[in-house]
Amino acid sequence: MADVVTLSTKLSRIVSTAAPKLARHRGIEVVADLLEFWPRRYLEHSADLGTLHVGMYVVAVATVKTATTRSMKNRRGEMLTVTITDGAHEVDLVFFKSWGHRDALVPGTTALFAGTVGMYRGRWQLAHPAYQLMHGGLGEAATDRGPIPVYLQVKGMQNWAVAECVRLTLDQLDDLPDPVPSALRGRHGLPGRLEAMRGIHVPTEMAQVQRARYRMRYEEALVLQTLLAQRRAWLAREHTAVARTPSAGGLLDAFDARLPFELTAGQRDVGATLAREMAGDTPMNRLLQGEVGSGKTVIALRAMLAAVDAGGQAALLAPTEVLAAQHFRSITAMLGELAEGGMLGGSDIGTRVALLTGSQSAATRKRSLLEVASGDAGIVIGTHALIQEHVQFFDLALVVVDEQHRFGVEQRDALRDKARQPPHVLVMTATPIPRTVTMTVFGDMETSTLTELPRGRAPITTHVVPTDNPRWVERTWHRVAEEVRSGRQAYVVCPRIGDAEDARGGVSDEEVADVPRPAGNAGDDAMDERVDETRDEDGALGREGEGAGEQALPRTWASALAVAEQLRSDPALHGISIDVLHGRMPAEEKDAAMARFTRGETGVLVSTTVIEVGVDVANATVMVVMDADRFGVSQLHQLRGRVGRGGHPGLCLLMTGADAEGGARERLDAVASTTDGFALAQLDLELRGTGDLLSGRQSGSGQLTKSMGRGSFRFLSLLRDEELILQAREDAATLVAADPDLEAHPELAAAVAERRDEQAAFLERG
Repeated sequence: MADVVTLSTKLSRIVSTAAPKLARHRGIEVVADLLEFWPRRYLEHSADLGTLHVGMYVVAVATVKTATTRSMKNRRGEMLTVTITDGAHEVDLVFFKSWGHRDALVPGTTALFAGTVGMYRGRWQLAHPAYQLMHGGLGEAATDRGPIPVYLQVKGMQNWAVAECVRLTLDQLDDLPDPVPSALRGRHGLPGRLEAMRGIHVPTEMAQVQRARYRMRYEEALVLQTLLAQRRAWLAREHTAVARTPSAGGLLDAFDARLPFELTAGQRDVGATLAREMAGDTPMNRLLQGEVGSGKTVIALRAMLAAVDAGGQAALLAPTEVLAAQHFRSITAMLGELAEGGMLGGSDIGTRVALLTGSQSAATRKRSLLEVASGDAGIVIGTHALIQEHVQFFDLALVVVDEQHRFGVEQRDALRDKARQPPHVLVMTATPIPRTVTMTVFGDMETSTLTELPRGRAPITTHVVPTDNPRWVERTWHRVAEEVRSGRQAYVVCPRIGDAEDARGGVSDEEVADVPRPAGNAGDDAMDERVDETRDEDGALGREGEGAGEQALPRTWASALAVAEQLRSDPALHGISIDVLHGRMPAEEKDAAMARFTRGETGVLVSTTVIEVGVDVANATVMVVMDADRFGVSQLHQLRGRVGRGGHPGLCLLMTGADAEGGARERLDAVASTTDGFALAQLDLELRGTGDLLSGRQSGSGQLTKSMGRGSFRFLSLLRDEELILQAREDAATLVAADPDLEAHPELAAAVAERRDEQAAFLERG
């Protein structure tokens, strides 16, 4: 008896002639590979020839309009010229040997044509194209019965030959392993996997294609949601945390009593959720997302104080030294004497706040390390320096990660591992995340969202300023001067620094370890800054990576050092103090520059994106972003959030070159049209698709599929499939609750296991 054909069967057993070409040019070696070689599109028995361009490989169904032969001047034989049409457009076919073609391609004949598009005397042309008549011969089953699948080109094979290989392979299969349990297929009216494969590769009508694709979208969603459900169940089952319940009359109560403002309803609700989860013995694993300025830091601080009240410590991990220092200053200021435990004038119930960064002096660092190890510092704030091996905590109870997208799984795990027992984890982002993304990428976490802004936040107006309009540019700097002379302050953000390291190209600071450095070194921000300056094709692409690859790099990007000199010589800004801040400055210089701006001594701060998140100067009312088309939607929204944080209206001016067209200008207009970060996140998803939005650095090259494993998200759309994802999430939760190890569903368990190793690191980035 012949061996049964399975997904692992070598194609050489089924299509021996074509197998070497499929393997060599597309890496297709076994049945599973071929079935996952999805059609790019489908052709009906008519085609549109109106979208051609030179060099394009085209596959199209068309009808022969005319066919003529003529003798060639310099060689023997006849040349055949055939004109084909789709009813609206024409393409010429040329055969330098008419034999075998003249009798086949007569007027009125319909065929499937394939070839590379050229141009001759102003007309589209295919030279010696391959073709398949629509009756009889190879490919008959694929062409006469319904839509024609069109595949990526395989060198040495025509499209119909690939289609025939798939058809022959499907004919050899009696069944396929199906990750979707039969009960779910019946409940949702889904075809089996083999039927779906036939619907995709050899459909009889487009409705069959759509039904098969829907089934595959559900399968992708179910496999991922089952993996996430298992991870949630595993965390709850295998990890036991210490319950952290604040004591009455302790630090948290004292802090609440000294707050000079009333918490919003949203802040109170989220705070109650965190308190409830931290009081349990299952580690909290929660994502807190909120608009820029929505008050996430206060919520995090209250959770940290609850951890300290309960006898533990809390660590706040920030991506840059500027942000870490900002958190240190703001938290110690909010706590007052509560941050001076054991010190003269400090509160009897107080604690201490320690700061750890990579560029601290040896003495300062040693003092902070001792406070952390002894437990004297209940709150520890730092950059990547927190995760260094020699940093020891007395009793780490809560990990707070600010701007979580800037940290990888290894960094998060390194900080978690410093706790005696699994700590509670709160990760925060000011980048609004669409609901479908929270259900997928962050699906192993619980999510809280803040949409309400605290009282006193002033409105922000945004305008796009084209730099090829001198009057508008001049008015920009006059407007900045007006604000500063009225007692306000302004930021000017540039995509580059403009120093000698820039000129040399520098080294990617993503590759530089954050190790303790002597005082005077640039420290942690140099690492983060280089990322801000060299991100993909989009230049200042930021962690969102929006719009990558839409246009070539500009000839010259605005640099902080050059723009600062330009503004100092601008008559409109005469007499106004202008300062510079960037990540390669020595730590003490960065601190001094930020402190001068915070005290109001600096009128205009020219900076790189090092001030993008967390920097809070209530008196700042103007944000000018140079080469704004080099930044992404969410990054621009973040930058804009640095102004209007006091009682005065904010103004954001997005300056862009004349070459910022198409998608880049669309992004800027979108940012200018609304201050709703969640609306911008949804628009960003529509503009760029899921790959760019979700991948690690999101470079715009469909990295989601690569990051989440082979076959993931080939059909599923985070833009259109929200209800389907929600249904799959509910189904997965029910399955895992009843059968955590999926013993009754081995095919689903196998599909989940196949992706687990590839996806684990990516999924934990949340």
